[in-house]
Amino acid sequence: MSRSANLKRLFNPQSIAIVGASADTNKAGYQAVNSLRGFPGKLYPINPKAAEIAGFKAYPSIAAVGSPVDLVILAIPAAACVGAAREAAATNCGGIFIISGGFGESGAEGLKLQEELGAICRDTGLRMLGPNTSGYMKPLAKTFASFAPGVELLQPGRIAVVAQSGGVNLTLAFMLHAAGHGVTLSAGLGNAVDVDAADVLDMLAEDENTRAIALHLEGVREGRKLYEAIRRVSPRKAVIALPAGRADVGAFAQSHTGNLIGSHARKAAALAQAGAVVVASTDELVDAAITLAAQRIPPKANPGIGLITGQAGPGLLIIDDLKFHAVNVPELSPATVARVQGLLPPLTFMKNPVDTGRPSPAFPQVLQCLADDAAIDAVLMFTIHEPAAVDPVGALSALESGKPRVFGTMGVVEHIAPTLTALKQKGIAAFASPERLALAGRVLAQDAQAQARLQKEPTVQIDAKAAAPVSGTLNEIEAKALLKRYGIAVPAGRACRSRAEALAAFAQMDQPVAAKILSTEVAHKTEAGGVVLNLKDETGLNAALDRLDAIPLKGARAYLIEPMAAAGVELIVGAVRDASFGPCVMLGLGGTAAEALKDTAVRLAPLSIEDADEMIASLRGKALLEGWRGAPACDKRAIAKLLVAVGRMMFEHPEIAELDINPVRGYADGVVALDALVVLG
Repeated sequence: MSRSANLKRLFNPQSIAIVGASADTNKAGYQAVNSLRGFPGKLYPINPKAAEIAGFKAYPSIAAVGSPVDLVILAIPAAACVGAAREAAATNCGGIFIISGGFGESGAEGLKLQEELGAICRDTGLRMLGPNTSGYMKPLAKTFASFAPGVELLQPGRIAVVAQSGGVNLTLAFMLHAAGHGVTLSAGLGNAVDVDAADVLDMLAEDENTRAIALHLEGVREGRKLYEAIRRVSPRKAVIALPAGRADVGAFAQSHTGNLIGSHARKAAALAQAGAVVVASTDELVDAAITLAAQRIPPKANPGIGLITGQAGPGLLIIDDLKFHAVNVPELSPATVARVQGLLPPLTFMKNPVDTGRPSPAFPQVLQCLADDAAIDAVLMFTIHEPAAVDPVGALSALESGKPRVFGTMGVVEHIAPTLTALKQKGIAAFASPERLALAGRVLAQDAQAQARLQKEPTVQIDAKAAAPVSGTLNEIEAKALLKRYGIAVPAGRACRSRAEALAAFAQMDQPVAAKILSTEVAHKTEAGGVVLNLKDETGLNAALDRLDAIPLKGARAYLIEPMAAAGVELIVGAVRDASFGPCVMLGLGGTAAEALKDTAVRLAPLSIEDADEMIASLRGKALLEGWRGAPACDKRAIAKLLVAVGRMMFEHPEIAELDINPVRGYADGVVALDALVVLG
């Protein structure tokens, strides 16, 4: 069968064999059988030394079963798995999953075994989950293909879990269970030698029971494949992603630009750009999945969140959190405020949030007022548990707008539990704390914004002249010539092969000027003393050329003479071709503290203008672009167009490994690239 057909067999088996099945309750092979006691298909324990295990007839080998098996679970040592995989492929099994560790994560010998398994899958069409995984659980199909105790108690739900780590897979499934929510699928990818996150996401896109996908990632080998999968899936199913590794920069930091981007930033930016909501913890991942599985705001660039609160203090915490994360909390229209004023006593705040002073019998009507306001796309409700004053289940259930609504409360656990359960049964997300309610508001807004951005596809119309391949090693003036092909402004400099040419160029330019060493041997000129600024006369220029001549070179010596650029805001724009995610573009604030502060934004190329606008808006120091302390505001649209152009350049020139434009000088009427380094690879 085809690889796609076998993937379906792996995750929708009608028959399962367990190689390494055991009657020893301390072994994974026993627990794997035990977890599948309720499996409605055919179960085949494989053990050459046993006639039956846990009440099931045992078989000496996979071949002895006598017919192809959809899923084979390998609960045997790593060294034995290659032979078992070959036997599974030879007998036309659909897929395997390997519980054992001892593969690529363990060293050279394990890596060799892992590579053999990958080759078997590629050559035969057999699909493999893992190795080194906790397997998967599908409660609705009563398929608990895992060795972990208790998985058979998981209930069906609307949320799928796809986790790189088998342990995180189980953690998230059990957290959802504890919150009273089930799963459609909960899968651990392990080393992901064959089946990866993109494969499972595309499969889940077709699952009518799944409404949200909780995605956990560590390393990503095929980042661009995952990026494209999330772009396809997230308009249909909400995708919430937890990328691990915030402290890791890794080998990517070999270059200046790479050091400023960092591996986690690259991964998180790619996930968000693809349409996922990115979170920072398993708690956030679970709450966000619960929220978006209940309801989503339709795609919208700046959705508005409304809040009604029975207590001012918690309401302030919620609004503060939303605004801190740049979520739109719009004022209600005058007509809405007037309606609310007719329902509540004076001395309460009514513009958004609506503070009722304490839970009010008018809560249902006030909720409807908020939901009816055109500026509000989702309604949050918070109240300390006071059932005599307000019925949140009735109030939220009665809303007629169809807009998402989320409830937050606090009280004695035993008292609030029935309310939270009743709301869950009605498909309304509910949480016990102001912060968790605020998170729900954030992810609703972020999801809608992400989907609106996806509708603005970046268009890349290849210009044959601009995209003509470049080769060799480029010096600065050649690098700037490439930038000019893409409409990026550079200073009107001249390459000079002698001191006489440099003096002649100086005489013909506006002063002061900058003098630079022009050589492919000196990549980072400033560090080598290869840049001298503010030269106002020939005496200064000659002294500068003496300094440049002192730099040791093996090849020909030349100079670049450029007029000094006017003062402005310094930026850094860079790009790299990442082995996993492909071309990435970076924007950061420049200056001497740039690397220390790492105030940067990253996106994958090609970029839409909306992607570029988001990069600018995400900088912590963006106030410097907006007219800081009386300085002129920078032309943000020119910055955005430069970023789009760099993305297009990286997309059209696969021969470029790295691009560093540092500094870019920003002005009220445009931007100028003052220096450029292009590395081909």
